[in-house]
Amino acid sequence: MERSQLFIIFLIFLICFAATPSTTSRPGFLYTRTRGRCTPQYWSSRRESWPRMVPHTSTLSKVFGSRVYERYRSDLTLLEATSRNDDENAFGGLVKEASAALLNSYAREGYPYSGWEVKTLVIQALVSEEAATQLAHKFSMANQACN
Repeated sequence: MERSQLFIIFLIFLICFAATPSTTSRPGFLYTRTRGRCTPQYWSSRRESWPRMVPHTSTLSKVFGSRVYERYRSDLTLLEATSRNDDENAFGGLVKEASAALLNSYAREGYPYSGWEVKTLVIQALVSEEAATQLAHKFSMANQACN
């Protein structure tokens, strides 16, 4: 075989090998950023069954209480909250990370927050943008570190 033919075969093999989906990538992409099993993006993908205590159709007001009416739509579901893209908004980031934290508290053994802690902390953080930003960051760190 000629060098050019060997190179083409090698190139095809390389492309096929790189395109083989792994457990953390989506089919069709040569490169995807891996997402942890505890992030809001992971929960919004619904790759795993949600805990029975909080179905994906649950509204924020049913899960976190009536105080969330001040900041969020009354019909906003947990699934919608985990897939939000308004992280620049302090309260948008809080609800996104808090929803994932609540799911993790029920689904992941050893998660640093319990369900009641997540709910209580969210209610307390609704008082200001600074408190919401700080708690969203804490939940984000816990969600990223969790597996």
